[in-house]
Amino acid sequence: MSGTTTAAAALRRRAAGAGANRWVVLVVLCVSLLLVAVDATVLHVAVPAVTEDLTPGAIELLWIVDVYPLVCASLLILFGTLGDRVGRRRVLLLGYALFGVASGMAALADTAQVLIVARALLGVGGAMIMPATLSILRQVFPDRRERALAIGIWSAVAAVGAAVGPLLGGFLLEHFWWGSVFLVNIPLMLVSLPVGRLLLPESKGTADGPWDVVGALMAAAGLFGLVLGVKRLGSGELDGITVLPLAVGAVLLVLFVRRQRRRTHPLVDLRMFSRPAFSTSVGCIVLAMLALVGLELIAAQYLQLVLGLSPLETGLRLLPLTIAAMASGLAGARMLRRFGPRRMVCFGFVLTAVAVLTLMAMGGEDNAPLLLFGFVLLGFGLETTLFGAYESMLSEAPPEQAGGAAAIGETSYQLGAGIGIALLGSVMNAAYAPGLSSVRGVPASDSAAAGHSLGEAYEIAERLGGPAGEALRRTARDCFVHGLHVTLLVSAGLLLLGAVMALRLPRTMQCEPMAVEVPAPREVAEARVSA
Repeated sequence: MSGTTTAAAALRRRAAGAGANRWVVLVVLCVSLLLVAVDATVLHVAVPAVTEDLTPGAIELLWIVDVYPLVCASLLILFGTLGDRVGRRRVLLLGYALFGVASGMAALADTAQVLIVARALLGVGGAMIMPATLSILRQVFPDRRERALAIGIWSAVAAVGAAVGPLLGGFLLEHFWWGSVFLVNIPLMLVSLPVGRLLLPESKGTADGPWDVVGALMAAAGLFGLVLGVKRLGSGELDGITVLPLAVGAVLLVLFVRRQRRRTHPLVDLRMFSRPAFSTSVGCIVLAMLALVGLELIAAQYLQLVLGLSPLETGLRLLPLTIAAMASGLAGARMLRRFGPRRMVCFGFVLTAVAVLTLMAMGGEDNAPLLLFGFVLLGFGLETTLFGAYESMLSEAPPEQAGGAAAIGETSYQLGAGIGIALLGSVMNAAYAPGLSSVRGVPASDSAAAGHSLGEAYEIAERLGGPAGEALRRTARDCFVHGLHVTLLVSAGLLLLGAVMALRLPRTMQCEPMAVEVPAPREVAEARVSA
């Protein structure tokens, strides 16, 4: 009797150890995500130092900043599906190694061309790491309740990374040269590589049929063209260099979809989109990012150019948004169990829309309590929406397609962000520019130039000086605030549209019973002998 009891206790300890390992795996995955998220924003504050040291041209500087997210977004599906085929841990570890090598190359770059290549390689490494973290998480946490908590922690870490990037970059630039913002990645990767190899489990999807290399390249090229065109639209460029990649990218993606539907063993099983929960979750991710990313950029301009805050003060004003997003991510699992995906995502969209409408009270004077309240609501609502959408999307996908599903989610995030910058930027410009068409005492050519951006208007006002310069400055600021209000109103409409879309999500969080492993007779015998 005592031997049986001791054997059962030994089996319980073994099960508890397996459970503990899942959370250790989550820590490793979160460190991976933190590095990629930080690297996406850490360069922003280093651009002036890079410009002074490497003296890149205007096009080269644009590529230094944009090539990382551009390459990363275009390769997510390629590496996500490759991980399903050859092993997600293997792709993740290769991503670690490449990320570390590319970081050293970027830190020591002595020309703009070398830095562009290094940033492109960082994008390749990021594309290998991002979908692998989510797909391994999907595999390691088969129970949906635990997985929801893990995704909440994962998303909170992503919010931390986005906020820490500029702060870390600013700290390093105060004490070291600009290459230190890349060099900091190397020791973390040197630790993550052996730890990941030791602790992370290997997992694969079904290996039926050959991997569709042609389809993977079509998806990568199509997404590259589409994201490049969208980014140029967001910068206000509408010419052949913008239209051509958009058209080529759209055609390649249409051909990719047709190819996947015809293949017996597709690269991405598009039947996932026939599931309402999956397709709706992807749509909610796109719409949430579309409504808010461009808005965040405009808000940063408002804080600096209208209120006159420094970059550090601007970062501190936006910090409550990040803290609220972290809190929402950590509370997300509990909210999902209590309210279900439909009400949670709808609530997130509505709360974010309320935050956006609240921020419409912003004017030409600083109102710190209003900004604090609005940014807290904005961060909590946005993260609630994204958490519910990501969790529903990942849970709805078959485990063998986890890498492809994670890649689709991350690609939707990137596309939504790019389209949002283009759309809301266009709305902002359309509302801002007409008010500057005729300012008393300002030549027509200067008025037209001032309509391009508030920063350019300030430069022209300073050059003009006197009453004309002051009138242009005051008018430009008032027009910018008006444009901000119009943009906020459009953003709120998109968010409410997302709330309606979320009504197609499941009402309740459907959890399968926890699988209880019955020990084999041999295991019981071994436990008795060891006892």
